[in-house]
Amino acid sequence: QVQLVESGGGLVRPGGSLRLSCATSGFAFYAYPMNWVRQAPGKGLEWVSAIRWTDGGTSYADSVKGRFTISRDTARNTLYLQMNNLNTEDTAVYYCVKGPVSKLEPDRDVGSWGQGTQVTVSS
Repeated sequence: QVQLVESGGGLVRPGGSLRLSCATSGFAFYAYPMNWVRQAPGKGLEWVSAIRWTDGGTSYADSVKGRFTISRDTARNTLYLQMNNLNTEDTAVYYCVKGPVSKLEPDRDVGSWGQGTQVTVSS
């Protein structure tokens, strides 16, 4: 049974940092692309970042490029998202997603999703 459990969210001031984690089980973590997707209040799903299973190559949405870093620890079957220089527009529920995700229109019915972790950026 595939399980994805996010943690690390919370309340942070603008300019602050958070590190999200996604503990996985039930599948060969090293053999799947992994993504972070977020949903801000009252808005649709937004793809944030991806990491390739083949070579660990990464990609980012323009809105987070240069501030967020995705990484993985295949020994611990865990995905990470280091978020620096946060701003109020980063406030959202962040989801860890197994498998390919549409960068333009993520779909909750495609892939396996965690329950999400809330990130709130506020002064």
